[in-house]
Amino acid sequence: MSAPANVPASAQGAVLFPGNLRANPRLSQWLRFSRDGRVEVSPGKVEIGQGILTALAQIVADELDVELARLRVVPASTARSPNEGVTSGSLSVQDCGLALRYVSAEARALFLAAAAERLGIPAEALSVADGEISGPGNTRTSYWELAEDVSLDRDATCAAEPKPPAARSVAGSAAARLDIPDKVLGRARFIHDLVLRGMLHGRVLRPEAPRARLVALEEGSARVLPGFVALVRDGSFVGVVAQTEHAAEAALAHLGAGASWSAGEALPDEAGLKAWLKSQPAETKVVDSREAARPALPARTMRRAYSRPYLAHASIAPSCAVAQWSDSGLHVWSHCQGVFHLRADLALVLAIPAEKIVVEHVEGAGCYGHNGADDVALDAALLARGAGGRPVRVQWSRADELARAPFGAAQLVEIEADLDERGEIVAWRHDIWGNGHVARPGRNEIPTLLAASELQKPFPRFIAANPPLATGGGADRNAVPLYDLPAWRITNHRLLAMPLRTSSLRSLGAFANVFAIECFLDELAAERGEDPLALRLRYLRDPRARAVLEAAAARAGWGGPKREGFGRGLAFARYKNTGAYCAVVAEVEGEAEIRVRRLIIAVDVGEAINPDGVVNQVEGGAIQATSWTLKEAVRFDRERVTSNSWESYPILTFSEVPAVEVEIIPRPDEKPVGAGEAAHGPTAAAVANAVHDLLGVRVRDLPITRERVIAAMEAA
Repeated sequence: MSAPANVPASAQGAVLFPGNLRANPRLSQWLRFSRDGRVEVSPGKVEIGQGILTALAQIVADELDVELARLRVVPASTARSPNEGVTSGSLSVQDCGLALRYVSAEARALFLAAAAERLGIPAEALSVADGEISGPGNTRTSYWELAEDVSLDRDATCAAEPKPPAARSVAGSAAARLDIPDKVLGRARFIHDLVLRGMLHGRVLRPEAPRARLVALEEGSARVLPGFVALVRDGSFVGVVAQTEHAAEAALAHLGAGASWSAGEALPDEAGLKAWLKSQPAETKVVDSREAARPALPARTMRRAYSRPYLAHASIAPSCAVAQWSDSGLHVWSHCQGVFHLRADLALVLAIPAEKIVVEHVEGAGCYGHNGADDVALDAALLARGAGGRPVRVQWSRADELARAPFGAAQLVEIEADLDERGEIVAWRHDIWGNGHVARPGRNEIPTLLAASELQKPFPRFIAANPPLATGGGADRNAVPLYDLPAWRITNHRLLAMPLRTSSLRSLGAFANVFAIECFLDELAAERGEDPLALRLRYLRDPRARAVLEAAAARAGWGGPKREGFGRGLAFARYKNTGAYCAVVAEVEGEAEIRVRRLIIAVDVGEAINPDGVVNQVEGGAIQATSWTLKEAVRFDRERVTSNSWESYPILTFSEVPAVEVEIIPRPDEKPVGAGEAAHGPTAAAVANAVHDLLGVRVRDLPITRERVIAAMEAA
């Protein structure tokens, strides 16, 4: 999310440093030139499947006037990279990309100044083509010849202006993803593929019941198994280290058979989840309010309640990490989203200086927020203590991934609108109940990693919080309407009980809030007998918001005849009210169950650095949102999470994926913003509105399953 607060004195003053350059002003942190014709780009953001490293490379290539093939984007590491916090919130392009744009522009200017001095030609007379610097009279040099003469070991000044949009040739054009060839050809790229010399394998034993403590352990049978290396126990944290994965699994099974656990913390009644959310102790805060210039007496009040369940990340590959101890400290390889933040929590738990820890990012197979990547890194570090200096690889099981990683928080949203005699909105109230959405490591005085609460001297359990609305918000994200309403009051009730562990999941509270707001507006339109698109346009003043709605509607043929047996719904949001604009039209049909057949989407992300990447991100987000809307829910009884397999936690299958059409509204002169989370809320609401259009019933609790549709029909 936000960059670290510690700003070097040299970066303070009158200059307003763009993006994450303020906290990381040293040019050499970002770029390195070599004599062999390469440029090393070192962002602090990480690749988690969103294609961000390609977009960042395009920005650098444009400003330096070099071919993309010359760039090597290195993975983030606490040993060498700028500290850009966490890769989250769709902020990488607008924060990291903006910093790299200015860094690259300044580096280009420094090289041109050095070339001018060497060649005796004014810098204004020089041009650059793929790193080759040329001037009048066939005079030439290059970045590579000057690499040892031009020092980037200096702070940025931002004196060099980046190119205007019209002069950019790489940014704004589709570029092949840098990471795709390895993935298509099956080359070792993921953390799961990493093999280090002498590497051992570890597994951790955990109870099914959350917060249960280890009472007794019979470990003798595990110690005599072939391949056994070590058993590591610290309080209720217990794990094995073995020569192979098979041996580690066998030892874990023996340990499990000989372990006794206390009762865990009681879980809510899943069937009464909405009532439970409203009954728990909570921190209540007014998020935003607006008073009407001319308050009007309402003729009536319309009230509705909407909910979403706990959601799992459900990454296709389970979390994995490798750790190794040496005389110099600890080295961790992880697919976490924030290497510096993970390092901070590891330092707290292990009681060693952060400078003694190196965390290096290695790609994982998909990540949607704070999943188990950080937790398994601590598991690996603890087990590696018993490995005699050899690296230890720990991979979670599917059950671990689905039942033990942090969940996206369940939410209940209640909306009330006071209406005048014409049915126009005169006041709006929006209340949210649910846990906080952020328990990421590295931000608090206590660690938030799973094993930290299992040790002999356990750390207190961190209760998930919400970031300030000014930086994007958490449960209240997108709760403040973008529509021009005369009065509103937005209130959030953050639960102080957390029997199910929650933290960041893609889009945080925006998914539930946009779902609620956009469904409510459709319900209001239905009561008024008004077209849902017309109602939205009447309450929207932002021309960019209107443009995406009109573009999606036009492409979908809104207002024209519908296909027989299909329902159609529409929804809109601007992510975080400061990011990408997105409008979605969904077409659904319902036979044995609801199927989303087509999603038509219009987005405005400002300057689209890689249009193909934008389309991919929007498509992926919309498909994931479809899965959340129709299928996904964490299931549990009073003792444990029961949805610990693909059978019990189904996700959208390939045969169920809708056709997705994405139209990008061109805004080359606007600042770029992220696209990865913009489509989630609008997709969910558009699907729900389409279901109502098809069947005439309203399902307000996600997921929209066959059972819930039937229940809505029976209640109608």
